[in-house]
Amino acid sequence: MNGFWTILMLIFSNVFMTFAWYGHLKLQEMKISTGWPLILIILFSWGIAFFEYCLTVPANRIGFQGNGGPFNLMQLKVIQEVISLTVFTIIVTFIFRGQPIQWNHLAAFLCMVMAVFFVFWE
Repeated sequence: MNGFWTILMLIFSNVFMTFAWYGHLKLQEMKISTGWPLILIILFSWGIAFFEYCLTVPANRIGFQGNGGPFNLMQLKVIQEVISLTVFTIIVTFIFRGQPIQWNHLAAFLCMVMAVFFVFWE
C-alpha cells in the first residue's frame, strides 16, 4: 500500500511542480503576468512549489525501503522522473496548446519507460 500512496502523491506533487515551473509562462501568454517583476514571478512559483514539497517529501519517506516502503533510492528517482515527464506531457498537451508532441518526444519517453524497467531488474 505504501507504493500506491507514494506514486499517487508523486503524481499530484508533479502537477504542482509543473505549474510552479511553467505556469507563469501560461499566465504571461494570457497577458495576466506580463508586467510582473521577476521577483514576483519567483515568489508566485515558490508559493505553488510549497505544495509540491508537501507531497514529495512524505511520498519519498513512505516509499523508501529504509522506512518500510517498497522502493530503493534509485527506483524512487526513476519513478519520479517518469511521472514528471508524463504529467508534464499531459499538461503541455491540454493547457499549453500549440506545443506539438513529436516523434522524438515519444522516443525519449520510451527511453524513460525502459529506464523504469531496467532499474527494477534484479
